[in-house]
This record gives sequence, structure tokens and C-alpha cells, in this order.
Amino acid sequence: MTSTPDAPEHDGSDLAELRAEIDELQAIPHEEVVNPLPHSLEEREPEAGPTDAIGSEDWDAPEEGPADS
Repeated sequence: MTSTPDAPEHDGSDLAELRAEIDELQAIPHEEVVNPLPHSLEEREPEAGPTDAIGSEDWDAPEEGPADS
């Protein structure tokens, strides 16, 4: 970029704020930018609980629960 007496060469000192904003926006996942999840819905989302590993079920074991009458 060339400089003229009316417009001295830019030193880039005011770009730090813009760079910080760009970094903040880049930290947001693309899916969240394109299709944001409403905050109220996000709060009601259930927590995942632990589950048994695939193939670990014992199909021959007696059922746990109330006895048949």
C-alpha cells in the first residue's frame, strides 16, 4: 500500500480489536452459526446417563422387577 502526505501508511495498531472479534467468531462451531440452538431448549436437554456396552446383555438371566401373579 502506498502512502501519500494526506494518508500516511497504516501501522495496523487499531486492528487488534478486530482480530480479537474474528478469533471469537472463529471459535463458534459452524453448525451453531448456521443453525443455533435456542437457549431455553438447550437448558431442557436431558443429561446422558451411562449405558451397558453393546453385547453385554445377558438374555438368559431372570428378569428383575415385580413378580408375576
